[in-house]
Amino acid sequence: MQFEKMHGAGNDFVLLDLLQGGADRDDAYWSHLAIQMCDRHFGIGSDGLLLVMPSQVADARMRMFNPDGSESMSCGNGIRCLGRYVHDRHGLGDPDLRVETGAGLTTISVHDDGTVTVDMGKPIFHPADVPVVVAGADALDLPITVDGTSFTVACASMGNPHAITFVEPGVIDSYPLERVGPRVEHDPHFPARTNFEVCEVLSPNHLRIRVWERGAGITLACGTGACATVAVATRLGKVQGPVKVDLPGGQLTIEWDGQGSIFMTGPTAYVFAGHWSRAGAAPTATLEVARVG
Repeated sequence: MQFEKMHGAGNDFVLLDLLQGGADRDDAYWSHLAIQMCDRHFGIGSDGLLLVMPSQVADARMRMFNPDGSESMSCGNGIRCLGRYVHDRHGLGDPDLRVETGAGLTTISVHDDGTVTVDMGKPIFHPADVPVVVAGADALDLPITVDGTSFTVACASMGNPHAITFVEPGVIDSYPLERVGPRVEHDPHFPARTNFEVCEVLSPNHLRIRVWERGAGITLACGTGACATVAVATRLGKVQGPVKVDLPGGQLTIEWDGQGSIFMTGPTAYVFAGHWSRAGAAPTATLEVARVG
């Protein structure tokens, strides 16, 4: 099985090209494969498994499985990587590429410098659609308690649920994300679990965030998380205009007019390609081609 390793702002993925066949496996197969491939000690190591599949309504279809085997309906950094791959390897998307995801159709523009712009769709604030269990028309000030400490989160969906907390300057690096993240992810307010972002506002057009991803843990970047954070920060009057979002793995640019789709622009890179096989009961991965860029 041939694979490609890619990353977008440090959020890394194993990509399987199934456009020419092999997409007819069941969900349990892909879930198990994701657990094996994403393992950083006994597998290839990644934040998710990306499947490039045929689509009846778009140029390609994306499915993304987390390291714990669960499936995510949307993945901002993943879809940028997939868009560049399909553009480079299959010559599709000139000028724009359309990709089907679990959250709907997405339009992608691949630029000459390797950056990719994605129409991420409209942010969702209605609690039942995030989903988040709360009374009221939105959940922009939801109290959460972890180990006796209370704080508020603002909730939104970009095809997957996000809960964002804003912290004072100088706090974000020492914030105990490894402890608080899983508690928020599994909090009873979130029936489908949630991603969790910690955000510091640097200026009205500059944010810094750290991310705990549902099903993956701490990652270097999260595209949907950056979009959701800008969306709620805009709603709360903290930012305006194009917003630079700094993540541990790099910077994304998020544009939202407060009404329509959110547009995300960020880097993509090829890491290496290889072959995944099973020798008896033990999976093996062999590096075949190294790439830079």
